[in-house]
Amino acid sequence: MLYHFIYPLAQKITFFNVFGYITFRGAIAFVLSFLLCLIFFPPFIKKMKEVKAAQIIRTEGPKSHLTKVGTPTMGGLVVIVVTVITMLICGRLDNLYILLLLFCTISFGVIGVLDDYLKLSRHSSDGLHAKFKLISQICIAFIISLSIFLIMGRESSYISIPFVKGLKIDLSWFYILFGVFLIVGASNAVNLTDGLDGLAGGLLIPVFLTYGLFSYIQGHKDMASYLFLDYLPVSGEILVYCLAILGGLCGFLWYNTHPAEIFMGDTGSLSFGGIIGTIAMMTKQELLLAIVGGVFVAETVSVMIQVTYFRKTGGKRFFLMAPLHHHFEQKGWKETKVISRFWIVGALLAVAALATLKIR
Repeated sequence: MLYHFIYPLAQKITFFNVFGYITFRGAIAFVLSFLLCLIFFPPFIKKMKEVKAAQIIRTEGPKSHLTKVGTPTMGGLVVIVVTVITMLICGRLDNLYILLLLFCTISFGVIGVLDDYLKLSRHSSDGLHAKFKLISQICIAFIISLSIFLIMGRESSYISIPFVKGLKIDLSWFYILFGVFLIVGASNAVNLTDGLDGLAGGLLIPVFLTYGLFSYIQGHKDMASYLFLDYLPVSGEILVYCLAILGGLCGFLWYNTHPAEIFMGDTGSLSFGGIIGTIAMMTKQELLLAIVGGVFVAETVSVMIQVTYFRKTGGKRFFLMAPLHHHFEQKGWKETKVISRFWIVGALLAVAALATLKIR
């Protein structure tokens, strides 16, 4: 709304020109989102405690996690609401990518809310039926992938290879299916990683920072050309969205760092994972997600290895416990050590992803 209502006034008052700058609105979005989270979280946490909406702690998990019993969940809902409010104020609502990201945020968030609600109402770790959840995710991801394909046109089917200049793979119509796999995979990967205080939230920050920078560069013809990136005129606005979520995540981590006062829940993890998958497609940096989101990939692969090995060997375990962060807990690492080291790895992977801007 700042852009749509205030920017036109620049014809009379030149100061209002600043509202046309993506970086200015992005900075406002970050600060506003962060402050709104600081305002909304305390009463939300209090209310969730009153209704006893606490995270279900699995008995088969690490024994140290039993101390977390009674900690409220669904904190991701506050970040989602704050992000939507912030984008309605700071974003350009005539940008199809922003509208699509809002759809992604809300729709995946609804799946997460239903999943968390059923877990709380049943007082068990069983939420939505696994098949229903997966089918719902696939349907939403299909709508998003098809929309991106139609918005970008024929060029959307090409996938570029990180660190390689000029090499692209044309998937044609199969790109839509690839997009579904990417979005659903990212959504569930973040969900699997959300098992320690602040772990997923902290790892998402370098991912959104990286894609925010890529989207801004690709929205400027000269910068995109200089760095041999695809010029995508409408992608620059994605930076505002990334900064809005970053502000929300920082506000969430204020209350989620160890010992957590509230958990993200499936409400947040499913939504934020779906968003990074969607932005990867919008910026035509799909494979880059495997680098910048390498920790999420490792967590997912660890679960796949554990399940496969367990079935093939008749009950033996490859890791002490999966996902990977639990393996290190079982090895005797303190929760804070696991979190901080995973954050460091996530930051290093973000640097590696940014290195693709020049190393080609």
